[in-house]
Amino acid sequence: MVRVLVFSGSIRSASLNAKLAAAAALELARLDAEVTLLSLADYPLPLYDGDLEAAEGQPDNALKLKRQFCDHQAIFIAGPEYNAGVTPLLKNAIDWVSRVREDGEPPLAAYRDRVFALGSASPGGYGGMRSQMATRQVLELGCGALVIPEGVAIPAAHQAFDEDGSLKEERLRKLLANTCRALIERTRLLAR
Repeated sequence: MVRVLVFSGSIRSASLNAKLAAAAALELARLDAEVTLLSLADYPLPLYDGDLEAAEGQPDNALKLKRQFCDHQAIFIAGPEYNAGVTPLLKNAIDWVSRVREDGEPPLAAYRDRVFALGSASPGGYGGMRSQMATRQVLELGCGALVIPEGVAIPAAHQAFDEDGSLKEERLRKLLANTCRALIERTRLLAR
């Protein structure tokens, strides 16, 4: 059984990307994955600062979040778009996790030997696609992560979800299902 970590790059109340993360978690569970859905609100972190790290060391929550990454074979991130890029919350979490090392681990251990998938939801017409491109660059080029080409972008997301949190449009439900299936399949291939 593939273990998948799912979270949103937003902690705003009624976050559209938290809704997408929850929908992805349900879809992954339907595909027989073992899913952990977490909120970055449970891992508050200071803004990354090398001087702070040198003076105070790694924050406990950075270590806990890094361990969550390492305890899973795959990670699905639902990232909103801020000014055509990654949210400060998500970028900060990625940066802190990239810095945490324990027991002689190599650099960027949390990003190696696992598979990432990206999703986004936005009221705009692009569905947060630009944030996915920016997040992919950070993960792939900056952290050496494997990010699958499949992804899901939900445009007009303020109207895309039913009251129960499911996507209204069949086309979007299929896109999410295909992304989740590709994440599991690629993770199984990597594990061989």
